[in-house]
Amino acid sequence: MNMETANAGLEDKIDILYEDNDALVVNKPSGLIVHSDGRTQEPSLSDWLVKKYPQIVDVGELVRAGIIHRLDRETSGVLIVAKNQNTFEFLKKQFQDRKVEKIYHAFVYGHVKNDEGVINRPIARSKRNAPLWSATRGRRGKEREAITEYKVLNRGEHWSFVELRPLTGRTHQLRVHLKAINYPVVCDKLYAPKRESLLGFSRLALHARSLSIALPSGKTLKIEAPYPEDFQRAVEKI
Repeated sequence: MNMETANAGLEDKIDILYEDNDALVVNKPSGLIVHSDGRTQEPSLSDWLVKKYPQIVDVGELVRAGIIHRLDRETSGVLIVAKNQNTFEFLKKQFQDRKVEKIYHAFVYGHVKNDEGVINRPIARSKRNAPLWSATRGRRGKEREAITEYKVLNRGEHWSFVELRPLTGRTHQLRVHLKAINYPVVCDKLYAPKRESLLGFSRLALHARSLSIALPSGKTLKIEAPYPEDFQRAVEKI
């Protein structure tokens, strides 16, 4: 399959949740990278964006295509894109000033003890594995402040269903923080590689559920991304 055919196939996989002249909000499917790393030939969200909205090819900074924030490849859910440079700057400042409310849902291993709490642990590179991040003693290099609020929505014998609110936006923050308190995300092949999957997941059980942000028009947008099939099945099981 060539890249053009692969990108065409994304039309049916990416749901547009909101759109106006300034911004676009999509429900990113699990398995889709946001931006190509240059090492592999595979379709990305940015490829799809540029094909559908050619005018945004130069919107943004290093990443371009209007992309302000990212989701990991296996993470599904809500992601906002700027359609022009003024909107990019407007939205980016809210992310920098921590005025964007992001809510994630996740299934984690274990019976989370507290009903709610705050994980306030700086994140740095892992001493043992340089590509990974750590929020425990096994970290090295520059430490970055990282804060995550969590609330337990449901519990099972070997799992918990949690709501997460990252107050900072570090790489792999939620996954690293949950591992640090001994409740890693179900099917996390990077941070819990030896754990068996639960609830039928074959990918990281993390979904960006909702986003609340102000738009240049003055409107405050609060939008929710429906669960994909695997999440829906797991929620129905519990």
